Amino acid sequence: METARVLVAADKFKGSLTAVQVAERVTAGLRRVAPGVRVETLPVADGGDGTVAAAVAAGFERREARVTGPLGDPVTAAYAVRDTTAVVEMAEASGLQHLPAGVFAPLTATTYGSGELLLAALEAGARTIVFGVGGSATTDGGAGMLTALGARFLDADGKPVGPGGGGLADLATADLSGLDPRLGEVDLILASDVDNPLTGPKGAPEVYGRQKGATEDDVVALDAALAHYASVLGPEQAELPGAGAAGGIGYGALVALGARFRPGIEVMLDVLGFAPALARATLVITGEGSLDEQTLHGKAPAGVAAAARAAGIEVVAVCGRLALPPEALGHAGIRRAYALTELEPDPAVCMAEAGPLLERVAESIARDFLR
Repeated sequence: METARVLVAADKFKGSLTAVQVAERVTAGLRRVAPGVRVETLPVADGGDGTVAAAVAAGFERREARVTGPLGDPVTAAYAVRDTTAVVEMAEASGLQHLPAGVFAPLTATTYGSGELLLAALEAGARTIVFGVGGSATTDGGAGMLTALGARFLDADGKPVGPGGGGLADLATADLSGLDPRLGEVDLILASDVDNPLTGPKGAPEVYGRQKGATEDDVVALDAALAHYASVLGPEQAELPGAGAAGGIGYGALVALGARFRPGIEVMLDVLGFAPALARATLVITGEGSLDEQTLHGKAPAGVAAAARAAGIEVVAVCGRLALPPEALGHAGIRRAYALTELEPDPAVCMAEAGPLLERVAESIARDFLR
């Protein structure tokens, strides 16, 4: 009998295990039951937080830059480079992880540091930049990012508007003539699992503003400010898929930087070299912390399963909690899902003990699929 070749291509279990740790724990559990199994690991991400870490695990070089955080304080942000391709994750500069516990700034948080991170990638010689957007603390339509790249946003008195989405209500003129000319020579790919427009009932403030601390009044104010901003820069692009990603930074990239939107998991599978790894596999194990309705809309496991199904390779999934019925899993191309909560029903214990529990889950997969 041919030796099984397993490809572990899972995302992080948010709050408990990184994608790299998930791969390590699954591998350990598989080998305990099937010592001779060949395991290849390819941690994946869908453009949100964890994207740089996935690139580094796939052989990219990790680099750091000191940039402006969402509240205006300096933070250290990582990006990844291989040859002339850079992977930049906006959450590294402008993400919720840079806010102190319980502190939000929905009206004033800025993406300025994300622009500085793109500049660092340009300085590193990147000709292709994968710009992963998600996990943002910001709702400024990318105005801060564009300012860092050389744009000017001025009020009626010719003074710069204040930081964040709130300041855009005062915008009178937008001058993009000072944007770094190197941006015109780069293939900038906006990688996101979010295809929302900029404003309106499915827009960035309404759908995502509250998780960044916005009150109901703030949501209304931000939506109006971003609509005004778009009326100055270009209202057509505000309706494009991805314009509402990461507090509207997608719109800024689309309207001013010539970015092209692609689903984050598709881009990352290309960048990480998923196709050749898949060709070597007889079984794929994917997963993330919660397999739920959101998973089916562009999250990493759905992208991995779709690619594997197209290649005729069986897929199983691991997760912390499972909120999808077997039919939905089947439609997504996932033969079976194994949840940590089946072993430990207490969610707090499940998160705290995710590593050992995941090894036990992997032992079950080995017994069910590798014997």
